[in-house]
Amino acid sequence: MNDGFLRTAAVTPKIRVADPEYNARQITDLIRQGSARGVDLMVFPELCLTAYTCGDLFLQSSLLEKTRQELKKIVDSTRDTHMAVCLGLPWEYEGKLYNVAAVICGGELLGLVPKKNLPNYSEFYELRHFCPGNDRPVMVRWQGKKVPMGVNLLFRCSDVPGFVLGAEICEDVWVPCPPSISHALAGATVIANCSASDETTGKDAYRHELICSQSARLVCGYVYANAGEGESTQDLVFGGQNIIAENGTCLVESRRFTNESICADMDLQRIGSERRRMTTFPAPSDVREKEGYLTVEFALAGESKKPGALLRYIDPAPFVPHDEGKRNRRCEEILSIQAMGLKKRLEHTGSSHAVLGLSGGLDSTLALLVTVRAFDLLKLSRENIHCITMPCFGTTDRTYQNACTMAKKVGASLKEINIRQSVSQHFEDIGQDINNHDVTFENGQARERTQILMDVSNQVGGMVIGTGDMSELALGWATYNGDHMSMYGVNSSVPKTLVRHLVRYYADTCGEQELKEVLLDVLDTPVSPELLPPKDGEIAQKTEDLVGPYELHDFYLYYILRFGYAPGKIFRMALQAFEGRYDREVILKWLKVFYRRFFSQQFKRSCLPDGPKVGSVAVSPRGDLRMPSDACAGLWLKELETL
Repeated sequence: MNDGFLRTAAVTPKIRVADPEYNARQITDLIRQGSARGVDLMVFPELCLTAYTCGDLFLQSSLLEKTRQELKKIVDSTRDTHMAVCLGLPWEYEGKLYNVAAVICGGELLGLVPKKNLPNYSEFYELRHFCPGNDRPVMVRWQGKKVPMGVNLLFRCSDVPGFVLGAEICEDVWVPCPPSISHALAGATVIANCSASDETTGKDAYRHELICSQSARLVCGYVYANAGEGESTQDLVFGGQNIIAENGTCLVESRRFTNESICADMDLQRIGSERRRMTTFPAPSDVREKEGYLTVEFALAGESKKPGALLRYIDPAPFVPHDEGKRNRRCEEILSIQAMGLKKRLEHTGSSHAVLGLSGGLDSTLALLVTVRAFDLLKLSRENIHCITMPCFGTTDRTYQNACTMAKKVGASLKEINIRQSVSQHFEDIGQDINNHDVTFENGQARERTQILMDVSNQVGGMVIGTGDMSELALGWATYNGDHMSMYGVNSSVPKTLVRHLVRYYADTCGEQELKEVLLDVLDTPVSPELLPPKDGEIAQKTEDLVGPYELHDFYLYYILRFGYAPGKIFRMALQAFEGRYDREVILKWLKVFYRRFFSQQFKRSCLPDGPKVGSVAVSPRGDLRMPSDACAGLWLKELETL
């Protein structure tokens, strides 16, 4: 699919026990339906062509012969489809019976993957009928041709980059060392599991965690298709719990006790990006050679699918925790990381004082809350937190009052230093017209504030705490050697959308009504550096009017740095994530702005102060973003012009 998405399906057909002809009709109907939906990979349950619960009927030659006949009909039915199909059936080879997953595409049987780990306990006596699968592939006869059969089989799609399929069967994933581990190390990006796992109380939750965890540790997509209604209920009940997972995330899951077809679009580029970053993943070619893998090439050979709605949820706020049940823990964790980082730096430098420019805006508010927490951990007096408010030409009464109230409510020291006169004198010294509200007018104020903070920190023997956030750093929305500089930046890896979320969390949990009201008003205040004179007492300079909505920029930042996606893919995902909120032109406009600013402003990020990393994305030049300051953005901007 376009942009590296692979449409996958896990399907549970309504079958009859020991009736391959009926079952084959159900399977071919579902294949036809999947093809109409643009499915690229469809996985069916274990032994679904006969039913898993045939028992000693597996030893009947009539059943085995009919199964082969019906398999041919299924294989032929895929001739005009453009998908790979993985389904379970019994297979006889050299007088022995094997429980296999047949991989089919384009009217061809590509290979047979036998089950390696056969349960032989409780109600399961598979060793009574089947032999464990052979690791190294052998060639078996099928319709006058030779087809490989073995556990160590991979299927590489030549026309879908990054799509390499491996398979295992039910119990294989429950053992200490599942075959899927070797498959992934050998290069498989998607694992298909044809399963017949019965239902017992609580087993569904364990099964969910098992499949999601396996996809996480292998950094792969995992399609799990389970047997359901239609299997014999003589001793067991099968619930049809199907799961499609990707790198630890459940993309979609079926309800239990209903036979369903579930679909989701896997992101193969995301899987590839994660593996590129993991130096612990060995070179797949080495593993394939060592373990004796055979790779079968195939092609979906379908027409290029046009971009459309993806069958997966695209989170418009990827930095923000959404699970209300985990919200408190996640927010506490982030605040603790920030505070512990600052605590260590204060301890190391022997500083018992901190100096903070408090504007009444979001970033300085979060920095103050983090500093308070660090001081509490060190058992230092909060009075040693020196909050400096520095009103000038653009300061409004609203932000000024919020800054003053906030400092008092947390018990910090507060000092007001009006910089209007000193900035005016500086402008006079350099010949800057005070009525010319250009970049010099704005940056002069920012640098004056930083000079004051540095000098006050020298007076008290303290440390200047940086307030700028990661979104501003990504856009370069900071004055070089002004608010860009500090002695420790507690917000340097916290994007604006997460800053807002953390302040809201603190407001909800602080237990002080007056402080809560101030924090809520800070959240309601437009984001602004307040460097231009207000209009009628209101903020005249609104950041998001100038550089664009932060929720869009944080979305772009996440997918550019976390996964290295191309502009076209990010644009497509943004259209779906922000549907109904921003139109196509607005999303594209600010995406172009982001790329231009991100490249041109790297020089500011190349000399950032230290600061703690709180998530998987950061812009520190010492670790997460080692990017040259003079890199060209042309490659990315040219692609944007084609959208």
